[in-house]
Amino acid sequence: MSRRSHCPVLVVGAGLAGCTTALCLAEKGIPVTLLAASDSPENANSWLAQGGIIYRAPEDSDAARLEEDIITAGHGLNLPEAVSFLVNEGPRAVDELLTAHLRVPFDRREAGDPEGLFWDLTREGGHSASRIIHCADHTGRTIMEHLHGIVSRHPAVTYLQGYTAIDLLTSHHHCHGLVYRYQLENECCGVYVFNEASRSVETMLADITVLATGGAGQVYLHSSNVSTATGAALSMASRAFVRLMNMEFMQFHPTTLFHIEPRRVLITEALRGEGAHLINAKGSRFMEKRDQRGELAPRDVASRIILDELLETGEPCVFLDARPVKHDLEARFPTVLQSCLERGIDIRTQPIPVVPAAHYFCGGILVDREGRTSLPRLYAVGECACTGLHGANRLASASLLEALVWGKSAAEDIAARVHAGLGPFTRLHADIEDWHDQGDEHNDDPALISQDWATIRNTMWNYVGLSRTTPRLLRAFEDLRDLSRHLHNFYKSTPISRPIIDLFHGCQTAYLITQAALRNKKGIGCHRRV
Repeated sequence: MSRRSHCPVLVVGAGLAGCTTALCLAEKGIPVTLLAASDSPENANSWLAQGGIIYRAPEDSDAARLEEDIITAGHGLNLPEAVSFLVNEGPRAVDELLTAHLRVPFDRREAGDPEGLFWDLTREGGHSASRIIHCADHTGRTIMEHLHGIVSRHPAVTYLQGYTAIDLLTSHHHCHGLVYRYQLENECCGVYVFNEASRSVETMLADITVLATGGAGQVYLHSSNVSTATGAALSMASRAFVRLMNMEFMQFHPTTLFHIEPRRVLITEALRGEGAHLINAKGSRFMEKRDQRGELAPRDVASRIILDELLETGEPCVFLDARPVKHDLEARFPTVLQSCLERGIDIRTQPIPVVPAAHYFCGGILVDREGRTSLPRLYAVGECACTGLHGANRLASASLLEALVWGKSAAEDIAARVHAGLGPFTRLHADIEDWHDQGDEHNDDPALISQDWATIRNTMWNYVGLSRTTPRLLRAFEDLRDLSRHLHNFYKSTPISRPIIDLFHGCQTAYLITQAALRNKKGIGCHRRV
């Protein structure tokens, strides 16, 4: 028998966006259940963010320059209202939540600032000014340590780890009573989740559900993402016919450490912002020959230039030379220094071998300024959501700010609805059926799952990666369609488990990205159609 539970608000995902939403709701006295797929809070992309978070530069008083930089990076496909919302609300959210409430110790200037009142602002690719605040090169980790500590102890938050979301519950798809199937409006009623401790599926009913599961980088062979970034929210939303947007725009980070490990180690863009040079195997700089912005070109441009350089030279990687950086590398970039030292590279004396890798998903579940989706009672925040902010490519250090601003905005909208009264749901929730586990063939062989993941990742990297052609995309479409059909049968006949759920989400997400890439005939931003 599967367990059933009910909560006013269910937040799926415990990264920056999910935790911000949960905290802001809890502070308003609304009980929240917060689910994390991993037992470790560090298994979220938010913890890995190195460079920093956009704040404001002295010359950004009218916000116009920042808006222009975001739209330039996004190749003009941004939603102007979303850009304006972030630019105007961002500094206020940083001041209220991160500095005043969480007391995140962002680095401050020393020279010319005896009272320590001003942040140490840095600059990254695509930015026309120094406007990024940071905690050395572990900004995401420091923010999350402070935020997670408060959220996990808050009396209004029920924080559950080791819970993997399987599917959204909706009135049209999961009610056994005809009265709800005949209604024109479909509603989200919660989520089926897999409890790893009990190895059982639970029916978690909720008045409001918030998806904050993060990105989808794990569908690519080379990725900077954590293991849980399988596109779970995208997969679940597509099955519930929730509107998705910009699914072809996967951003590739230009500089990740060239090494053989399941996850590429990120080499922060702030290194290039502070003066590091990209060089080829001969030690020659090549960025300025291809783009006048040089090392400070936006990520999609820099990644393509590196790819072109590799194709031209036949080398397996390029190098990032941090020796021109004037900062003390040990103090300013301790995370990068330590990560490289552990792999035998001393960035103080040696250039760092780097390659592009799948990094940030710019598309996702279409949401408005309050995080509302096209499915009533369902919200989405963070990397799994498409707010319209990024357009065809994300500006550096905008992701943490987007998660913060939209997490806060979604919480305010949900709180207003809860306090106004959402109406009774007892009958609707009573009609939701529990999970029926039909799988009895114990064929969840790790070798089969590993091979299917290898097919997905190699297909996406080779055919739906940095450079895309019609023949490649058609091949990917056919291969992923066949694999998806196979996995649907495999999924139904095999007892449910975390690896199978992740594989199912990953395959469907890869298929959705491929379909969107095939439909978009125009190469722009992250989507390079050759």
